[in-house]
Amino acid sequence: MHDVTNIFGYQVSCRGIHGDVAQARVFMSAGRNGCYMACANPHSLVVASQDDHFCSSLKEANLLLPDGTGIIVAARTLNLPISERVAGFEFFQGLSESLAKDGGARYFFLGSSNHVLNLITERLNKEYPEITVCGTYSPPFKSEFSAEDNAAMVAAINGARPDVLWVGMTAPKQEKWIREQRGKLQVPFCGAIGAVFDFYAGTKERSSAVWRRLGLEWLPRFFKEPKRLWERNMKSTPIFLWWLAREKARRVVKSYWLGNKLCEYLSKTAVLDMDKANSRKLNSETR
Repeated sequence: MHDVTNIFGYQVSCRGIHGDVAQARVFMSAGRNGCYMACANPHSLVVASQDDHFCSSLKEANLLLPDGTGIIVAARTLNLPISERVAGFEFFQGLSESLAKDGGARYFFLGSSNHVLNLITERLNKEYPEITVCGTYSPPFKSEFSAEDNAAMVAAINGARPDVLWVGMTAPKQEKWIREQRGKLQVPFCGAIGAVFDFYAGTKERSSAVWRRLGLEWLPRFFKEPKRLWERNMKSTPIFLWWLAREKARRVVKSYWLGNKLCEYLSKTAVLDMDKANSRKLNSETR
């Protein structure tokens, strides 16, 4: 049973939702801080190819979920052992259910607006009363945080003593922030879940289960937010598919080349064995 598999240089989990939740709980009970989870999808991998900091943030993630139909398509095309997509939303709910059954945990939510954070807290209190929202923080809306901003966020988080820190700042900002600050965070496990904040709060509607089963969760969202999602779906996807086609071709050529080499080797050894057999036969006849 494989725990992770390599997709274009990234160690993507192939444990499935239950295995990923179990692994997160292992991190939480390991007695160390700074473990974090991120999501891999075609857009994030394409962006990471042009952003070294984001690339490192994904590669250093302790748990990289196969969030995105394109990742599943790639796995099947390349015969990799990923059987199911694990979206950030399902992971958030799965971990919450698991922790609630075992007596609960302490959550801290960093990101979005106070309005969204309040809605998340209200829903979580109803669905998982065993889980305590020990703190929330709505950071300033700016492209880059100052040292003072980061210090204030870290102080608020550490002061609340959470078991899990959920970060929703959109990618790649959230992954970079966790990687930069994890050495200062006194939190066993962090999760970069972006849009899950809005989905769980109900401020944005998630695509229906039908679209998700078809692998087209992005399509209804595209019609609602075409400008924002154009680059994500119409620019990144062709690049990702080109990578996939190139990797598949490389593997086919390599397999063909190795096959030919193996045939040549077997043919040569067969000829040598026949020569030796004939030689022994001649020697025995001349005696």
